[in-house]
Amino acid sequence: MENKGPFNAKITSVGHYVPDRIIDNKFFENFLDTNDEWIKTRTGISERRRLDKELPTSYMAVRAIQDMLSNRGIGIEEIDLIIVATVTPDMMYPSTACIIQKELGAKNAWGFDILAACSGFIFSLTTAIQFIQNGTHKKVIVVGADKMSAIANMEDRNTCILFGDAAGAVLLEPTEDRDSGILDTIMRIDGEGGKYLYQLGGGSLNPSTHETVDKRMHFVYQDGKSVFKDAVKGMADISYEIMEKNNITADQISYLVPHQANMRIITACAERMGISMDKVMVNIHKYGNTTSATIPTCISEYWKNGKVKKGDYLILSSFGAGYTWGSILLKWAY
Repeated sequence: MENKGPFNAKITSVGHYVPDRIIDNKFFENFLDTNDEWIKTRTGISERRRLDKELPTSYMAVRAIQDMLSNRGIGIEEIDLIIVATVTPDMMYPSTACIIQKELGAKNAWGFDILAACSGFIFSLTTAIQFIQNGTHKKVIVVGADKMSAIANMEDRNTCILFGDAAGAVLLEPTEDRDSGILDTIMRIDGEGGKYLYQLGGGSLNPSTHETVDKRMHFVYQDGKSVFKDAVKGMADISYEIMEKNNITADQISYLVPHQANMRIITACAERMGISMDKVMVNIHKYGNTTSATIPTCISEYWKNGKVKKGDYLILSSFGAGYTWGSILLKWAY
């Protein structure tokens, strides 16, 4: 996406939150026909985090944002806009952005939610940079947060083992350096993929009833084989495309930051781009698939560990229900 505004948007702070409760693979052996080795071999996941039942998605998002603000050393009153990427909002409305704004006391901010499944964070980041680039906003928060345990069918071994709960946040600010910050984005959707990954119940097509609950229509459904095949091609191709478009070689990339859905998808994406696995951010083994939170939690963890430095080239890449997919090229600016 060509930037025609006066500024580039740069990430100036990161933060994340994961619940304390750890669910390891052996947990599922108690009630499903599965085991630790089967799960690790097929997904790369060893454990995931789970939020208490009585706590909502906004609880995690607020704490990720507070962590991010602390890392930047600024107050919430400086924030202009809050964009929330989630498929597990606290409720249908008001938006989770409104709930977060109230909890944080962000009196000077407006906000909204974006639903793009596992691509929610990069879709939200692409949206947020428009407000920075055109000069109308100075400090924009993008937070990816999902409580996937709320919509995981614990009787479906193919899906419930995949998901965890987490939140990650970034702060965007303007820079006049056009060679720094977020340099390019490519976003795509294809509604033909909708039949392979969805949640049928709860919307206007299938409002909540005893029947929709009995039929388990409020849980995640996934045709694993189809999604795996399409995700490998989608993520790998679009990540390679953004490299070619910007004349960036694999040697120049400091990190690929892929959506953490399956370790085999991550590996295939890296191979397609010619990037070795030591240059791939990975935390799926600890947290599972946290949907909108996977990419920002990776960046936050790696930055806190001193592994992300000013001038590093990062490629963010994701694929999710819709289908939705995309890639972002950025040059780390702080």
